[in-house]
Amino acid sequence: MEGKSIIANKSYQFALEIIKVYKHLTVDYREFILFKQLLRSCTSIGADINEGLSAESKRDFIHKLNISLKESRETLYWLNLLKNREYLPIKAFLRLSF
Repeated sequence: MEGKSIIANKSYQFALEIIKVYKHLTVDYREFILFKQLLRSCTSIGADINEGLSAESKRDFIHKLNISLKESRETLYWLNLLKNREYLPIKAFLRLSF
């Protein structure tokens, strides 16, 4: 993922961090539905950013990045829900929710 863009690289690294947390939490808590929602929204952030980098127009680029913003907000929702349900330790939440 090196060389694409700062935001593409950061979203990719963020997805890798969420995948690590996902693997850990599914083993510890055996809660798959909520964690899967987090994984889906998180990985969509970077996918939409990468689509935006190949946009056909400025309007298309803005549209793809707005979708990525929506996925980011959804990801934060799932992180908060998991933190408040005490599935996600506060330290991990703070690290991931920057």
